[in-house]
Amino acid sequence: MEDQDLLAVTFGKNVTRLRKMENMTQLELAEKLNYSDKAVSKWEQGYSLPDVRVLVQIADLFGVTVDDLIREHSEGQQVVPKTTKNRNRFITLICSVGLAWLVAVVVYVLLGIFGSHLSFKWLPFVFAVPVSSIIILVFSCIWHWKWVRIVSISVLIWTVITCVYLVALAAGAGKNIWLLFLIGIPLQILALFYFVWRKGAHFRG
Repeated sequence: MEDQDLLAVTFGKNVTRLRKMENMTQLELAEKLNYSDKAVSKWEQGYSLPDVRVLVQIADLFGVTVDDLIREHSEGQQVVPKTTKNRNRFITLICSVGLAWLVAVVVYVLLGIFGSHLSFKWLPFVFAVPVSSIIILVFSCIWHWKWVRIVSISVLIWTVITCVYLVALAAGAGKNIWLLFLIGIPLQILALFYFVWRKGAHFRG
């Protein structure tokens, strides 16, 4: 009985924390579960536990597992709702990409001040695109965003080639420099093949 009471208290604390992280009231949670807010209040106070079906429903709602709901977590291992996690990831990604563009703006300004005679002061903005692709690629690998990963690889391939092409033009390269873009075709095919192959291997495994 004591174990059940402890389980109910642990569940109540976890649900309360997840609900507040989603800026959701007890009434809003109750409406999503087709329960009364009084029932939700009893759960959160540790007076009772919902049945397994409702546990699964709550877990799906917050994007966590049932085990996450009923297990006690240390301060550094707190489970975060899926929407909050995605929101935090999106903010991290935007700030990281924004930093790359901030550097590009700073370099552009410095070139404008100290290198006003240069004709390629706009190149920092061109290079910011592949740098942004690399940042997105790294995060998509960490967070397992498969389709974002393949798009960022594709953008990276073609923007790197474009950067080389524009730098070569600025340096006075010949008219056949456009042939550089032919390199991107096999690279793109290899990237797509690798992505599809890994995805297929994952499902077979």
